[in-house]
Amino acid sequence: MDSTTTIKDLQQMRDEGHLSDALLRAAVRSIEGSDERFDWVGVYLLGEEGLWLHNYVGEPTEHAKIPVGTGVCGRAVQERTNLNIPDVSAEENYLSCSPDVQSELVILIRAGEDIFGQIDIDSEEKAAFTEEDEVALIGIADKLAEQLAAERREGS
Repeated sequence: MDSTTTIKDLQQMRDEGHLSDALLRAAVRSIEGSDERFDWVGVYLLGEEGLWLHNYVGEPTEHAKIPVGTGVCGRAVQERTNLNIPDVSAEENYLSCSPDVQSELVILIRAGEDIFGQIDIDSEEKAAFTEEDEVALIGIADKLAEQLAAERREGS
């Protein structure tokens, strides 16, 4: 996946005064449309009670709220790291959204020590995600984090 256009589009949206809600939605749509390996793409935001699903493209999921430490998404926050899971069936703590999902990639939306949420991608292919995908998605997550951090500063 090439994230250059998405990052430029997100920056243009920021320059035009759009808030994080619009940027998050645009990012999800852009990521999902960028690669046929990406069967489900969502953004979870981190709140006091854990992760909550902001928006997504793909099949509906019952996992609209995920406690920190639960599943791949919750573990990524708990461990403060991105996670590329090539085979979800090998995960002890996996929260299944669909029996067709074979692999999952979670990229934290963070600025320094502050974690705002994550980009979560499911694929129906085993070992679907590459290091290049991770790097591209980190760039998008960093652009989203800039906006979320700016809004947090303005709100405090």
